[in-house]
Amino acid sequence: MTIGRLSRRTGVPVKTLRVYEDLGFIYTIGRSEGNYRMFGEEALWCVGVVSGLRQLGLTLAEIKELTAQYLGPGAGPIGPSLAKILDSVRHRTEQQIADLTVRLERIRRFEVERSAELAGRNDFRSEDPLVQRALTLPPVGGSTVS
Repeated sequence: MTIGRLSRRTGVPVKTLRVYEDLGFIYTIGRSEGNYRMFGEEALWCVGVVSGLRQLGLTLAEIKELTAQYLGPGAGPIGPSLAKILDSVRHRTEQQIADLTVRLERIRRFEVERSAELAGRNDFRSEDPLVQRALTLPPVGGSTVS
């Protein structure tokens, strides 16, 4: 099947499939006479595995590491390596959650502190030094009365 058909069958964009193929994640059967990338049914399994790993949060570099081990000479079970990477992904995800929790707290504090501005009762311009300076300057070309 062509890359377009593989894309339609998997729901993965062609551009992404090209990246996956270039990284060696997808089994290919070569190119057609018209130089189109060709894939067998096995490619569906490959795309499913890679998509699943991406949904778990693995980076392309982490998947590349696993792929090299999986396809390498004398390859043993991939499970222990995947478990180690999943532990790293878990730690990364927990850190992201902590960072997002801090952001949510900042948003809550901002909403409390700036409720009048957010409701339109006050204007943020009241604190803008450029706006304040413009309000205190005489008009351009105007004269001051003595």
